[in-house]
Amino acid sequence: MTSRIALFLVAIMTASPGTAQSLLDAIDTEIIVETLSESEYTIPVPYQEVELQPVISDVAQAALLRGLDRINGTALDIEITVGETVTFERLEVTLLACRYPQGDINSDAFAQLIIKDIREDAPRFIGWMFASSPALSALDHPRYDVWVLSCQSS
Repeated sequence: MTSRIALFLVAIMTASPGTAQSLLDAIDTEIIVETLSESEYTIPVPYQEVELQPVISDVAQAALLRGLDRINGTALDIEITVGETVTFERLEVTLLACRYPQGDINSDAFAQLIIKDIREDAPRFIGWMFASSPALSALDHPRYDVWVLSCQSS
């Protein structure tokens, strides 16, 4: 059956416009019906609702970030405390908060940052960055990249 359809499609593609239209007018509807009935469809399983548990987090007083200059290929670890603004190359990085899952400071950290290029008026990034998923909420800058590594305790 599939070879009949393939031959039909080749005939339509290679035919002149008038001939192609007459071929289209002569389509055998049985071919279409048989093709649809012979094919196997997978019916999606209904999704299961998952009850989300809130993440209980602790507050840290500092964070460890990493800055990358893509042109020079140099990386620098940046230690910053909450409320502090640090200059990395042409970027000003301000840490507003750093949180981590309760009881495990070495696990997934997330930090609220403001990152501004000193040559521009508006910040390049305002929001939360996640250590486990740096691309989820990332700095959009042509030269520099900054991401969160961990929260630091005092």
